[in-house]
Parts: sequence; structure tokens; C-alpha cells
Amino acid sequence: MPPVRIAVFSQYHTNPDCPATSRHYSLLQHIARRHEVTLITTTTWEQQRLTHNYPWLPEGVRMLAADIPYHNHMGVAARGWSFLKYLGYAWRQGLRMARPDVIWGISTPLSAAWVAGQVARQRRVPWVFEVQDLWPTFPIEMGAVRNRVAQLQLYAAERRLYEQARHIVTLSPGMTDYVHGLGIAPAKVSTILNGTDLDQAAAATPAAVATLRQQQGLEGRPVVLYAGTFGRANDIPTLMQAAETLYRQRPEVVWLFMGLGYYEPLLREAATRCPAIRLVPPQPRHAVFTWLAAADVSVVSFINKPVLDTNSPAKFYDSLAVGTPVVVTNPGWTKQFVEEHHCGWYVPAEQPQLLAEQLARLLAAPAQMQAAGQRGQAVAQQQFDRQQLAVRMQLILEQAAG
Repeated sequence: MPPVRIAVFSQYHTNPDCPATSRHYSLLQHIARRHEVTLITTTTWEQQRLTHNYPWLPEGVRMLAADIPYHNHMGVAARGWSFLKYLGYAWRQGLRMARPDVIWGISTPLSAAWVAGQVARQRRVPWVFEVQDLWPTFPIEMGAVRNRVAQLQLYAAERRLYEQARHIVTLSPGMTDYVHGLGIAPAKVSTILNGTDLDQAAAATPAAVATLRQQQGLEGRPVVLYAGTFGRANDIPTLMQAAETLYRQRPEVVWLFMGLGYYEPLLREAATRCPAIRLVPPQPRHAVFTWLAAADVSVVSFINKPVLDTNSPAKFYDSLAVGTPVVVTNPGWTKQFVEEHHCGWYVPAEQPQLLAEQLARLLAAPAQMQAAGQRGQAVAQQQFDRQQLAVRMQLILEQAAG
């Protein structure tokens, strides 16, 4: 098969030097070995690299990038403006570039996928829609879009994108069920999990873990880790309350909160009154695996919103990849997954007392947690390898291109 010309519309590009998942870095790295890839993106994350261990772009990928600021502290209006600026930039670049054989549009935000669809229509080429989060359902349920007319317009735009795309890729079974529920034919939808980078996970060796624990004063202490955004959707107040409750029973337990976000001031305040709580600055993705391996258990938490049950959080995969079991608070597919594979546990969202009680039971049974971690690591090697997921993504793009 001759090389396929692929145009990728993604507002945010990251690499393993960034404090964020690097799913598409891994997928593009594989696909660009065979095909011609042009990435239309922004410089947002390039300015936030914490290390320089990896090239910014995988070999063979051509990049067109706009300088459009974006950060988690932006309000709704500022975020909307950044989305619109990227939309305009991507539209111009998509019409100017040599005609691709297929377009790959990646949300979030929905506007990035929308402009991919519009360019595909104007250039008369097929396109593949990758759904990273359920937009606009997520911002609507979080209260960011309150106008009913605007909500209906966004839902209508979403539905048209599903109908227009040659194929749809989702990151979780829950997202796939949602798309099927809109009447989209099952044959048109594929689930390709967020996944993880097993080569980076392998660097979290026992020696690296022992060194990190020694450096952080964690030797001989049970460790609970939350790694991710301190955002409104992540149920951080529940975790803080659970940490303080557990501290009264097990003062030797350390809670590590790694990241940044909306609740950071509240977390810093909690850390001053509760010695169990420690804040860890964001780490480059390749280093996060050692932190996860140093923990006895990790927590992947979200507030009680139905749309969040479909999430495909990177740290869920990363944690299992290094053999650390997971406590999840979504009653969706992650709950079903950890219970089916016996690699984690479920506690309902926004229940700090129940979370503290469950963690106390687990920390009192280290053999049980170790066995769960081993099962999780085995299933990660079978199902989460991004190199294998990249093969599936490449095939979908090739088939869409005809």
C-alpha cells in the first residue's frame, strides 16, 4: 500500500516531557513510519515541557502550529475564544495544504473535530472522528453552557459530526455505548482505549522506586496517590476529607496529590492542618510511572455526573501498567473493568467516609493489594499497549482513505 496523506486536527499536542498524557505522540510515532502525517495544532503544551528527553515531534510528522494560549485557570469566555482562534487557524491551514487522503479530527474540544469535518467536506475527503470526551455533554453537565438554545445547537452539531464522519473512534466502552445510543451504526464505531506506554512503565524499576521513596521520606510508609488535574470534575474535596479521616486512624499513611488545578489552594490549606497530605508538583509523563509504582494504591476520582462515567483517564491505565491497583469512583465501565479483572475497587463518588474505610481495609491487607496489582499489570500488557492500539488506529485511517 502506498503512503497515505493524513491530516490530523488536534488543538493540543503533547509529548512525554509534558505533565499530561501523550496518547497521540505514541500513535503518530507509529503511523508516521509508514504514512505522511501533517499535524495541525497549537504551541500550548510545548511551552510547558518539564524535561527535554524526547523530540517534540515524532520522526516523520510535519507540524503546523498556532500560538494560542490556553490554561486551566481560564474562564469560560477565554476558553471559548481560544477554541475559536484554533478553529480559524485550522480551517485556513486545512484549505491551503496539499489535499490529504484522509483527515483525523480529535476532540476535545468539539470545535477541533467540527473544523476537521468542515475541511473534509470542502476538500471532498473522508474523515475519522476521535472522541476523547463527550462534548458537549461534559461542559453542559458541568454548567459551562447554560443557555438552552446553545445546548441544543451544540448537540445538533455533535450529531451531524457523527453522521458525517466515515468512522468514529472512542476511548472507552462507555463512550461507544453513548454513540450507539444516538442511532449510529455499530459497524461505524470502534473503541480504542486511551492506553499507556509500556516502555515508559518498564522504567519504573524496583531500584527507581526505592530511590524515589528514600528521596521523599516514604520508606516503610503506606502511600495513596492521586495523580491528575485538581479540577472541579475530579472530586478533590472528597479525597481531602477521606485523607483527614484516615489520618485519625492511620497517621502513618501518606496521601500524595500530584498535579495542578482549581482546588490547589484548598489542598495547600488542607496540607497545613493534616500532615498526611502532601502536594507533588506536576511531573513529566515519563516520570509519573515511578511515582505510581511507589504508591500502594492509586485513586481515580470524579464527581457524580453521568457523563464522567464514560471517561478514559490516563492514570487509570498508567497505574495498572506498573502493578499498582486502583480505586475508582465511577459506576461506569471502569468499575466493571476493575471488578471483572480483580485489579481494583469501587467506592461511590462524593463519599469520603466510605473511601477512607475502604482504603483502611486495603492498607491492612498488603497481600491482597499486591495480588490485585499483579493482575492489573497482566491485563495492561494484554490490552493497554499503545503500540498495539496504534496498529488498530492506522488500519482505521487506511480503510477510511480507501
